[in-house]
Amino acid sequence: MARFGAVIHRVFLPLLLLLVVLGACHVTPAAAAAGARLSALAKALVVEASPRAGQVLHAGEDAITVTWSLNATAAAAAAAAGADAGYKAVKVTLCYAPVSQVGRGWRKAHDDLSKDKACQFKIAQQPYDGAGKFEYTVARDVPTASYYVRAYAFDASGARVAYGETAPSASFAVAGITGVTASIEVAAGVLSAFSVAALAVFLVLENKKKNK
Repeated sequence: MARFGAVIHRVFLPLLLLLVVLGACHVTPAAAAAGARLSALAKALVVEASPRAGQVLHAGEDAITVTWSLNATAAAAAAAAGADAGYKAVKVTLCYAPVSQVGRGWRKAHDDLSKDKACQFKIAQQPYDGAGKFEYTVARDVPTASYYVRAYAFDASGARVAYGETAPSASFAVAGITGVTASIEVAAGVLSAFSVAALAVFLVLENKKKNK
């Protein structure tokens, strides 16, 4: 029995310690993002979106052209000392504007990005290359609300290290899909007309029966 205990001590204990160390060293992107705060990130990106302030776009139909790049200060630092060398990817999201967060806790912005619920809709993600431009067709599941655009720069571990955004105060609107399509509206109209006609026929027949 003592010999068996010694084997466990020599073989399994070191293995258990190794697994603990590996688990501690392995940081997933979600874990890396958990402690990030927006206020602690460098606002190094300039983000522009094509919609005008107040413009209404239609989900599933209209498109947004988004551009992003380093701002002048960050670009100068990058040129001088490679300040953006750690940037590996950029993710651009569609975010609820403050006016569309009021009274809706499930849309609320939060400085702790693991708790932020404002930027729920992914527009695009691409390798970092100093600047980018792409077109995004508003997804069909984007609900009716006012929005702005935010971009994050990520490092190799998946942690957010910088960001930029369009002005939340200059938001644009999206008209979401209600679920009532043109074909449904036509069918409803036909059924409604048929119901009126059937009622009229019924009344005429009833009237004839009374007159007999």
